[in-house]
Amino acid sequence: MNRFQQLTDSLTIIAIFIVITLIALLVFELGYRYGRWWQERTPEEKEGPTGMIVGSLLSLMAFLLAITMGMASDRFHKRHALVLEEANSIGTTYLRAGYLPEKEALLSRKFIEEYVLLRTGSGDTDEVSSRIAQSVVLHEELWRTAEQLAKNNPHSPVLALYIESLNDTIDLHETRIAAGIYSRVPATIVILLLLGSMLTMGMVGYNAGLTRRRSPVTAIVLIGVLAAVITLIIDLDRPQGGFLKVSQQPLIDLQQQISPSTSSSQ
Repeated sequence: MNRFQQLTDSLTIIAIFIVITLIALLVFELGYRYGRWWQERTPEEKEGPTGMIVGSLLSLMAFLLAITMGMASDRFHKRHALVLEEANSIGTTYLRAGYLPEKEALLSRKFIEEYVLLRTGSGDTDEVSSRIAQSVVLHEELWRTAEQLAKNNPHSPVLALYIESLNDTIDLHETRIAAGIYSRVPATIVILLLLGSMLTMGMVGYNAGLTRRRSPVTAIVLIGVLAAVITLIIDLDRPQGGFLKVSQQPLIDLQQQISPSTSSSQ
């Protein structure tokens, strides 16, 4: 995670929206004042192709917004799909743990119940890091038990089924980490989107200054919509801490199925 993503993740979604809106309004106003100053300085000069350039910039920004929105949306839906896939994998592992000898089965299922509790949690970066570390410890405990049983029963087909599902669960843990923490919209694209938006709003204000005609309501609506779309992209791309959060309901349902007494006591 680079410094830009660390900065955006440290801000609330509302704060990001307000900052983008205020900067865009400032840039628009500066562009308008500069356009008026330039027109007063050179009254004989015609407006030129500024209006056409502004229209082209707006079209380009709409195209870039659509592409970036698609990238962020795809990553968001992937994280959502991985929650369901992980819930199914953990549930299968829990059921197949019944194939183990009674002592190992009870111990493994206890570890899996603790693991589900960790996977349903969410929070700030420090809490997420702690949950990941605890999950790895449980992986090691579960794998150590399975490994010992495999050495004692190398030809057991039911044990092989359990180990296969356990391996899938461990792999999905790494996949979710990659999708949630590292698979983000490249910061370069988001920065380009922000800079392009500010440049476009400056040109819109400059064109209004040249013509000495501007509509505050139109400018506010345009800036508000632009800021809302960019904020939505950032929110979709954040692994946690925004308005749009990946539902953990499949894991919550699994937790209630395998440990109803624990779920009801919380």
